[in-house]
Amino acid sequence: EFDEPFAVGLKHMNPCGAGLGADVVEAWKKVYEGDKTSIFGGIVAFNREVNLEVAQLLKPIFLEIVMAPSFAPDALELLRAKKNLRVLKVNMEGSVKEQMQCVSVNGGLLVQNQDLAIVPVTASQTVTEAVPTEGQIVDLNFTWRIVKHVKSNAIPVGKAGMIYGVGAGQMNRVGSAELALKQAAATLAEEETSRTGVAVDPKEAARKAGLVLASDAFFPFGDNIERAHKSGVEYIAQAGASVRDDHVIETCDKYGIAMAFTHVRLFHH
Repeated sequence: EFDEPFAVGLKHMNPCGAGLGADVVEAWKKVYEGDKTSIFGGIVAFNREVNLEVAQLLKPIFLEIVMAPSFAPDALELLRAKKNLRVLKVNMEGSVKEQMQCVSVNGGLLVQNQDLAIVPVTASQTVTEAVPTEGQIVDLNFTWRIVKHVKSNAIPVGKAGMIYGVGAGQMNRVGSAELALKQAAATLAEEETSRTGVAVDPKEAARKAGLVLASDAFFPFGDNIERAHKSGVEYIAQAGASVRDDHVIETCDKYGIAMAFTHVRLFHH
């Protein structure tokens, strides 16, 4: 998905942390800071060579798999010392070729095309009175690429090339939003407490964060918007095309939240 240095943590085939950075060290730190709990026993993937500094950061954490296009010799030597860790060398270059994906179902196979398209979110897709800033567009496009790979109902929350919370696989979209926003608030509070040395309330940390939120399908009601507003979300991307779109837009306008209709549904199981 990304040309810049990128890292992602995965648990049960859902991203539990993702980050862009100037290098893989910064990218990994964003992954880990995004959810220090869920990464336990997880999979970590990089789109750049894993160097010794990254390997030293990975070593204390219980991981099942680390994959990257290459590993520096000293990094590989260090990772080899970890018990029960699988280290995989994988080509991480993007592909524009159409690929088929097979998923087993009772009595047969479901064969479908993989979603390889990268369709950017643009300011022209805005449907609210509030208009996104240039920085919010960048943040939203990062988060929008992550939501493609989260199991529905899917809600990732991000900012500055980092995913702060993910809600995945819930039976309703409000539940996914609640999980993502609660995790984001906790991470933001921990960040600010670490920076200032003063304990910060998660709700207060979230309210002034300026987060972006992506949804893999439309919002049928304004309740998700109400919840997002309480956690400092300022820009939302969703598919649109609900019969209650007008109500959802009205709720965004009530709180000064910018929202884009992408007209793309990213439903994923």
